[in-house]
Amino acid sequence: MLLSPFPPLKGGIARFSDELCRAFEAAGCKVVPVTFRRIYPRWLMKGRPATDSDVAPVSAAPLSLDLMNPLSWLSAARRLREFKADVLLVAYWSGILAPLTALMRRASGLKTLVLLHNFTSHDSIPGESMLKRLLVSSADGFITLSRAVESELLAFAPGVRTLRLFHPLYESQSPIPSKSDARRTLGLPEAAKVLLFFGYVREYKGLDILLEAMASVSRRDDSVRLVIAGEFILDSSSFRDHADRLGIAGKVDFRVGYVPAGEVATLMAGADAVVLPYRSASQSGIVSLAFGHGVPVIACNAGGLGAQVEHGRTGWVVREEGAEALADGILDFFRASEHLPLEAGIAEFRRRNSWREFTSKAAVFLETCKQDEM
Repeated sequence: MLLSPFPPLKGGIARFSDELCRAFEAAGCKVVPVTFRRIYPRWLMKGRPATDSDVAPVSAAPLSLDLMNPLSWLSAARRLREFKADVLLVAYWSGILAPLTALMRRASGLKTLVLLHNFTSHDSIPGESMLKRLLVSSADGFITLSRAVESELLAFAPGVRTLRLFHPLYESQSPIPSKSDARRTLGLPEAAKVLLFFGYVREYKGLDILLEAMASVSRRDDSVRLVIAGEFILDSSSFRDHADRLGIAGKVDFRVGYVPAGEVATLMAGADAVVLPYRSASQSGIVSLAFGHGVPVIACNAGGLGAQVEHGRTGWVVREEGAEALADGILDFFRASEHLPLEAGIAEFRRRNSWREFTSKAAVFLETCKQDEM
């Protein structure tokens, strides 16, 4: 059983779990999805839709719960026993899931493994150290997606059972247009050098740093353009104002709002590189999404990003912090890109980071954990 958000709920973890279910089933494993009806309170969504209208609901999801309603956790946990599952795998990305994981394990009696997207929540949560201890005591093993997360987990709880894997590739969900067709659709100059910042805009993702870097880049290369496409958790107007103050409003294309699945390929095809100016990161599904569309990545060396992006082969890693260092990295990438083996490097990444490889190793780990005594 896999407890996680699933489509049509939005976000990278829902996409990840949907792909994971398909891959397990292709490998001959039966997976029962346990999904969420709601993850965040309505006031936090600020009118943003919680679902992607382009994505069909998960079929055959016999169990669901409301993360904001603990009574629904208990109801779902009691029903888990009816399915006679071998293990329960919980997708974990925030401390609020630690009590849910503990309850599910105790009430269901199932071996409980945790698929650890993040060990520390992106947003500060009161009592997170206590929640981490609760999670560790409630899990029979962990699957991590990067060395950075595994190291953080083992520093907190030496000796826990872990399997370090990787973030598999996200293939395009629609035909990929040519670069010239994509740019015509997007209204971008065909000869421009185009950077794409993609996904949810949150403080740790460093969009403010990128805008400051763009100001420096524009002074040295007038042909560089930045497309910002995604849903703003922060106030988008503050970023527009910042671009105005920096004098780069004409160089930045704001496409505010969640990007439906059918539009992702056009945005990716129109870009020369996806840029990740993150302040912190365990790993990023945006990297796998970019490589799935054949687009290199320029990333700051935060958390696990330096391991996901191979400098000079699948993109460019900016080792120093700050806007000027990022600007230098962007310009260095464009100067060197014609001579880099990016196409071959990305193709090799695609071979190594397949869902088939991921599920093959995960299935062996889950089977081993299942056979151990509780």
